[in-house]
Amino acid sequence: MSNYLKVSLSPHIHSKDDTGKLMKGVIIALIPALIASVYYFGLGAIIVTLTSVAACVVFEYAIQKYLLKGPVTITDGSAVVTGLLLAFNVPSNLPVLIIILGALVSIGIGKMSFGGLGNNPFNPALVGRVFLLISFPVQMTTWPVPSGFKTGYADAVTGATPLGIIKEGLRNGETIPQLMNQVPDHMQLFYGYMGGSMGEVAAAALILGLIYMLFRKIITWHIPVSIIVTIAIFTGILWLINPSQYADPLFHLLTGGVMLGAIFMATDYVTSPMVPKAMLIYGAGIGILTVVIRIFGAYPEGVSFAILIMNAFVPLMNAYIKPGRFGKEVKNG
Repeated sequence: MSNYLKVSLSPHIHSKDDTGKLMKGVIIALIPALIASVYYFGLGAIIVTLTSVAACVVFEYAIQKYLLKGPVTITDGSAVVTGLLLAFNVPSNLPVLIIILGALVSIGIGKMSFGGLGNNPFNPALVGRVFLLISFPVQMTTWPVPSGFKTGYADAVTGATPLGIIKEGLRNGETIPQLMNQVPDHMQLFYGYMGGSMGEVAAAALILGLIYMLFRKIITWHIPVSIIVTIAIFTGILWLINPSQYADPLFHLLTGGVMLGAIFMATDYVTSPMVPKAMLIYGAGIGILTVVIRIFGAYPEGVSFAILIMNAFVPLMNAYIKPGRFGKEVKNG
């Protein structure tokens, strides 16, 4: 009998995937959006990305090696992913020193101060992004317009984002139909021809990344779909009530950081719930908060704040929303 029955400690389900493979998959999924960013913003996108990734890797190595004096884990790719996502959340003309400071906050405060990967309650890249937005509001809201390599890094032509144009125009008494003539049309938004951060352009490229990660089972559909559907429903109701004051749902989905946040930021393994039911609630919460901040708040964009707020509720969700135990009797009626 001993040859057939073996008792061992959990976990009993094993996979060939590890952190390095999963991070590599996320990096591959980000490549289409990175290519699109370079196409639209040229040299600035390259400088910002390389600076952010290099700074995140160096800071993580230095903190683990010299402050924590523990094992160095930069080879798992998580610092590279943080650097890429931080770059995707800032303007492509952001000064190098500010990028480096953002990387230090992302890694040093957002990640390593909690014990490193697997322990951080908030998405590190978003921690860095929000810190920079609060500390350097002018530089973080000076958005280059798509010009490719026609202009350099420091002298990029800047302009308002579509969300910024809508927000400012409504404050000045203009209507949505009037303002829609001042922003790119929906097809241009889909392909990414608009001002904004690197990750706000090319919804088409971000969706390609989503398809790849779903195919490779790096993420599940629950969080991205619940965010997108919630935003579409919420903004759709407002649009139907008063189309002169509220933009249509497709505009909201294709502008700002909705696609980047739903696909790459909110789905972070460490800071998102573990079970599908909680994922749906988490995504719906992000969607609702995003619309509330965009429409009723002072900022034209609200994805980053919405994700960080919902990150804070993840431990509560994991504690109270659990799958049923295997073998548990289900009562009928």
